[in-house]
Amino acid sequence: MGSVEGLTDLVDNAITVITCDGRIIVGILRGLDQMTNLIMAECQERVFSSKAGVELVPLSGLHVIRGDNIAVVGELDEDRESEMDVTLIQAPPLRPVTH
Repeated sequence: MGSVEGLTDLVDNAITVITCDGRIIVGILRGLDQMTNLIMAECQERVFSSKAGVELVPLSGLHVIRGDNIAVVGELDEDRESEMDVTLIQAPPLRPVTH
């Protein structure tokens, strides 16, 4: 099974995307294409800091994340997510992927 086939099952579900430049974006997957470009709605970026908690930055409108900038896509467990306060988590930001 290729990556696109596995992701089609996640359409209209909450996902987390880690990009190659170290950004973490959480939102609802609305669609994708054969190049694994993702269309997401209701997004927020999570900005990590080793000195302060996670900053949640709301992103308005639809967002397209290019497939060649995606490092990891994962399904978000909304039940576990609702039990945590991610703003209390302290961690250094992710570094960009280098080839």
